[in-house]
Amino acid sequence: MTEARLRQHYKKNVVPALVKEFGYKNVMAVPKIDKVALNIGLGEATQNGKLMDGAVNELGQIAGQKPVITKAKKSIAAFKLREGMAIGTMVTLRGDRMYEFLDRLMNVALPRVRDFRGVSSKSFDGRGNYTLGIKDQLIFPEIDYNKVEKVKGMNISITTTARTDAEGLALLKHMGMPFRQ
Repeated sequence: MTEARLRQHYKKNVVPALVKEFGYKNVMAVPKIDKVALNIGLGEATQNGKLMDGAVNELGQIAGQKPVITKAKKSIAAFKLREGMAIGTMVTLRGDRMYEFLDRLMNVALPRVRDFRGVSSKSFDGRGNYTLGIKDQLIFPEIDYNKVEKVKGMNISITTTARTDAEGLALLKHMGMPFRQ
């Protein structure tokens, strides 16, 4: 199997650029992307159990691996929620699958967002990790528009080994993430 295109780009172009920019003494100190977590929270799945099946199938198509169903940790009477109810679905990507997903996200899916001007560069958590919210899953070409019952949003968390937000921002910029100017 051939290596992911984005991983080759990282090794050939991004690592030397980051070494030059931040002056790392060792190549192992250069930040890299550790994992990507995709999450769909479905609070309304407490009333309608069929929504969960659709979300699991769609997230599986987007990620290329089977997602896990997340359950409620506590009961909350105001939300009609019982402990152990299915309230969301998530998947964690690592390795080549992660690079393939990021490649599709940055080059295919994000440009399909209506009135897209770039993603915010303020969504870092202080330790170089980036989180992105997407309002509808139809921007991914893998999803069949006719089979979608309800438009669902999702969170995409990109975990990096960067120590600061500046390093994380530089890493994602060099990788090709379309940040707002």
